[in-house]
Amino acid sequence: MQRAGSRRFLVVVAVSALVLAGCSSSSHKGPGPTAPSSTGTAQPAAPLRILVTNDDGYSAPGIDAVVQGLRSLENVQVSVVAPLTNESGSGAKTTSGALTVTDVKTASGYAAKAVTGYPADTVIWAVDDHGLAQKPQVVVSGVNFGQNLGSAVNISGTVGAARAAASRGIPALASSAGLAPAGVAGPDYADAVTQVEHWIIQHRAALVAGTASSPVLLQNLNVPTCATGTSVRGLVTVPVDLTAPTSQLLAPADCASTATSPTGDVQAFAEGYEPLSNLTVAPSS
Repeated sequence: MQRAGSRRFLVVVAVSALVLAGCSSSSHKGPGPTAPSSTGTAQPAAPLRILVTNDDGYSAPGIDAVVQGLRSLENVQVSVVAPLTNESGSGAKTTSGALTVTDVKTASGYAAKAVTGYPADTVIWAVDDHGLAQKPQVVVSGVNFGQNLGSAVNISGTVGAARAAASRGIPALASSAGLAPAGVAGPDYADAVTQVEHWIIQHRAALVAGTASSPVLLQNLNVPTCATGTSVRGLVTVPVDLTAPTSQLLAPADCASTATSPTGDVQAFAEGYEPLSNLTVAPSS
């Protein structure tokens, strides 16, 4: 697996000790950012509340990788609520009746909640059922095992969870790491996590202020897994190509490609780019 050089932003953000409401927490060293109170006394700024979910299940390596990455950011509160089992391909399905929720831990031991149901159910439990004491300010869904491109976005549980968040007015990012080409052990979760971190950093001020976009920020990120000796070619913002043949949706990326100016997410991914696409809250055709 190859990473795309040194693309991590250098971010200096003051931090504070955190207590995670409703699920789990992360702490960071250093003093926290402050904001003036009504009396003029500096008060610690509240952390950014991030809900992480997926469709591969709480024990999947992709969600574990992104949780660790997000926790490395300054002044964040990370809650993990994910399906109990692999629910890939479930789209926006939901479960009728009460949801069963279990205390679990991710692969690296971070406290989480496992919902017996679909990816969208995790958002329903966290928000509608007040599973979390405070409504998250952003939802990160993934990192998924394999790309979610073109018409596949409408059957993706990763996207389904992000759409469930957006339908409740919560900005969301669906994130996926592409299938590995021959000779590579597995998806490049590390590079996908880096891009998720960049996305959170880029939008952080608006997420905290509640002004991420109108009606709501909802995007889909796909990061190729490149063949040995090559690396991803960079992030491009392109639309979802719902007309691309299904035979192209799971094809490996050619990170050695020299093609330029992709017009859609399927083409961009095939040419070794990291496509970032705006999504509609409801599936479109």
